[in-house]
Amino acid sequence: MERATFLDAFPLWTLFPITLVIGLMAVEIGSRVARRRGQRARDKTEAPPAPILAGTLGLLAFLLAFTFGMAASRFEERKQNVLAESNAINTSYLRAAMLPQPMSTNSRNMLREYVDLRLAGVQPGQYAQAVAKSEELQQRLWAEAVAAGQKEKSPMTSIFMQSLNDVIGLHQKRIMAAVYNRVPAAIWIGLYVLLFLAMAVVGYYDGMSGTRHSLAVFAMVLAFSAVLALIADLDRPGQGLLEVNQKSMLDLRKSMSASLGLER
Repeated sequence: MERATFLDAFPLWTLFPITLVIGLMAVEIGSRVARRRGQRARDKTEAPPAPILAGTLGLLAFLLAFTFGMAASRFEERKQNVLAESNAINTSYLRAAMLPQPMSTNSRNMLREYVDLRLAGVQPGQYAQAVAKSEELQQRLWAEAVAAGQKEKSPMTSIFMQSLNDVIGLHQKRIMAAVYNRVPAAIWIGLYVLLFLAMAVVGYYDGMSGTRHSLAVFAMVLAFSAVLALIADLDRPGQGLLEVNQKSMLDLRKSMSASLGLER
């Protein structure tokens, strides 16, 4: 079910070392090219590489900032979707109490199960199964709402169906945000190509000086690799260290359990 980009073939934890190796390799290639050119053309002059280096690094920093902003805004969208969905489920749960029996009890039980599925879906490897079961529960909930409307036509039934429709709509919105609304593969390709070119220019500039690679060059590659890994973490929900807080859904499940105890 998950939409894959070319980076998804690599586990998230491998992206940082892979990016670091690519950056250091580019520095070494640029440095060797500079040394060879220096040996072959000692009496010739060429344009100073400093302005080119500054422009390339500036362009890389700009693209990183743009991509980070894109990934961060989608991460924030996923957070807002969790809050909106928990509120919509809670509204449906409260309104289900006004349905005729046994539709009321059945609907409230299914909504409690629905919340459990939403929480299970954030666990690694459980997303696709949780979504499939959630969609099955949506159909059963809608069937209960239709049955309640046929049994007793009242404004409360229509209101419950409206809130249930909001739950279903937010489910689709969460899928879009988690699966399809990702950083495009073209941007990832552009980032890695630009990273390689920028680090090659850094290595070339370093090689022109005739000295060994400084610690500052390694720190620069390390910093860019860390930012790229952080963007990838933001772009892969349910896989990395940066996870959307599920507190609103947990609080909802707690309140549902408390109401179930009161009903009994």
